[in-house]
Amino acid sequence: MGITLTDVAAERVNQFLENRGKGVGLRLGVKTTGCSGMAYVIEFVDEIASEDSVFEDKGVKVIVDPKSLVYIDGTELDYTREGLNEGFKFNNPNVKDSCGCGESFTV
Repeated sequence: MGITLTDVAAERVNQFLENRGKGVGLRLGVKTTGCSGMAYVIEFVDEIASEDSVFEDKGVKVIVDPKSLVYIDGTELDYTREGLNEGFKFNNPNVKDSCGCGESFTV
């Protein structure tokens, strides 16, 4: 299935990479934490590892390690603004439940 981005998310990632001045894309992953079990991790990538999966959507390379891909395959990354808050939002079809604070999830 892969990883996709909304137009707004792709534009924001490109702005971040441009302001940073380097990087080949954005790494998405998961880590074990929180009340529900897992949380998303986002970081810039300067080098792609041989075991990484690379998805390109709207001109943005999204890099995912094999362990994380199982949990986030099919996810759409969005960027939202609600009042004074703004940030990336994960539309992940694999999520079965999430904690009340919205920081962690389970599949």
